[in-house]
Amino acid sequence: MSDHSTGIQRVVVEGLGRLPQFCHAVVADGWIHVSGTLGTLPGSMDLAEGGTGPQTTQTLGNIATILDSCGASISDVVKMSIFLADMATFPEMNDAYSEFVGADPPARTTVGRAGLALGASVEIDCVAFIG
Repeated sequence: MSDHSTGIQRVVVEGLGRLPQFCHAVVADGWIHVSGTLGTLPGSMDLAEGGTGPQTTQTLGNIATILDSCGASISDVVKMSIFLADMATFPEMNDAYSEFVGADPPARTTVGRAGLALGASVEIDCVAFIG
């Protein structure tokens, strides 16, 4: 669904898990705001097994899919916010995150001890710019 009168486009990616109360992303004037995303497996609401590391990898893959549907990629991300259910798993998240974003990462915030939907270990949202 989109609202062309305001230049706002709401994005829902077919086959990617989400709760019905929100869209995957909103594009407005070249800015992409990706909703909080979990490490759900394609076509389901089941979380990747193995805890924070595998869920971080799956979550970032899901975000890459959302960005791709908006005409963007991880390299267009200017800010990521990461929420961890247990801050003790920070090293696992950070290793998986580093593998995904490479040597030129965006700005980032990490918050620990968050209660997350579906009992997830990690949730990530981001903002990207495509101009």
